[in-house]
Amino acid sequence: MPQVIAVLDFGSQLTQVIARRIRECEVYSRIYHFSTPASKLRDDGVAGIILSGGPQSVYSANAPHPDPEIFRLGVPMLGICYGVQLMGHFLGGKVAHSKAREYGHGVLTVRRPGRLFKGLARKVRVWNSHGDKITRLPPGFRAIGVTENSPFAAVEDARRGFYGIQFHPEVFHTERGVDMIRNFLLGVCGVKAEWTAKDFIGHAVDGIRAQVGKGRVLLGLSGGVDSSVAAALLHKAIGRQLTCVFVDNGLLRKGERELVEKLYGDHFNIDLRVVDASRLFLRRLKGVTDPEQKRKIIGRTFVEVFERSLKSIGKAEFLGQGTLYPDVIESVSIGGNPASLIKTHHNVGGLPERMKLKLIEPLRELFKDEVRRVGAALGLPREVVWRQPFPGPGLGVRMMGDITAERLEILRNADAVLQEEMMRTGYYYKVWQSFCVFLPVRTVGVFGDERTYDYVIALRIVESTDAMTADWAKLPHEVIQRVSSRITNEVRGVGRVVYDVSSKPPATIEWE
Repeated sequence: MPQVIAVLDFGSQLTQVIARRIRECEVYSRIYHFSTPASKLRDDGVAGIILSGGPQSVYSANAPHPDPEIFRLGVPMLGICYGVQLMGHFLGGKVAHSKAREYGHGVLTVRRPGRLFKGLARKVRVWNSHGDKITRLPPGFRAIGVTENSPFAAVEDARRGFYGIQFHPEVFHTERGVDMIRNFLLGVCGVKAEWTAKDFIGHAVDGIRAQVGKGRVLLGLSGGVDSSVAAALLHKAIGRQLTCVFVDNGLLRKGERELVEKLYGDHFNIDLRVVDASRLFLRRLKGVTDPEQKRKIIGRTFVEVFERSLKSIGKAEFLGQGTLYPDVIESVSIGGNPASLIKTHHNVGGLPERMKLKLIEPLRELFKDEVRRVGAALGLPREVVWRQPFPGPGLGVRMMGDITAERLEILRNADAVLQEEMMRTGYYYKVWQSFCVFLPVRTVGVFGDERTYDYVIALRIVESTDAMTADWAKLPHEVIQRVSSRITNEVRGVGRVVYDVSSKPPATIEWE
């Protein structure tokens, strides 16, 4: 087992991004609840600890605090934002509310490069998001970097290997942020860069075999990247003990079912069963317009279909899912974690008690780009590995308002046009996601000499690396124009096409 860097989660939406940056440095990371006892970290042999940011103040009544013994483990530590404030609070310094809250871009002036800022310029643009700051350093610490509003924006106790930074090195907005993290890992903690996709596969296979034993696993195979890689990983580990079930929920893209049947039925030696439950899903979604209700109905129905599948497949003990880290992040509730709830994901949160299947999620600790690397290492074809993300609830969360068969046909046809043009122009593999959204509003138009009153389709095309943040894609006008022209001319029922220019945050990538 490789050396472990522990990331203590104090509720930041970016905690998993920290873990991802560590893995980018080819170092193994593991996320722990903020209250994890120091004895557990010692038993796991952690080589270093990173304290994440968080939404609280260290002095708040319900502020998440770590086991104080972690500061006496004798391993290097890096506190980020709320994490450095915790270090100040627990180690004899002082933390107070800042008169000027720092949010967004700032400039860090490096006073002493030391091991943390080795190889960096004297001035570095960083990303801030905090209202508190350290006003008095703990004994043994000194300032190594300042910003406009903080004389202690970066601090160190080099003897103990303790470092703290008030900004966020894990986000892309911070220049050379990954280099700072790498300096901490390799230069301070002394770990080796030896954690790769191949290593992950080896450990995952061992873990799957240990968990499953001689049992059987059911996996919902959608044909997307996540479920495909999960299927390949599970199949590598347990072979014919895996049965994949493809559920046609009536919310699929055009030609989706045929594509999956051909790819996995003809080219892969995987036990694939196809279940047509489209009528059941659409009947239950009739008249439902609330996005959360849609997701819950789709999730419950999906589980029910799996339950029924057991009768024809035989006994199975596990349900496999392609859950990823971003799903887990956005589904965390305040009761179980200091982070805030954003939206519910249908494949997160466990199974109903009546369903006697244990959950197995081999990709739960990975981001999308990591999943793609694992898929490539497993030998999956490029068209599968680099397929754009598609939500578990399918077109159900890309259709605003009531879901009907007629509207779904309009959305499918419009989206097919968009995908054809993205492929033709080469932009499909250059962006993170490109899809159409159906808007349940009609607008006046003119087609030939006749007045029309048809629906609106929104184009959502974004650039991202991990789905935590995203920006709308600045495609050439002629590409957008051609997509719009083809949709309004070829898709009956669409009279207007609009382009979504919202970034995440504040908007999410999906509309629902």
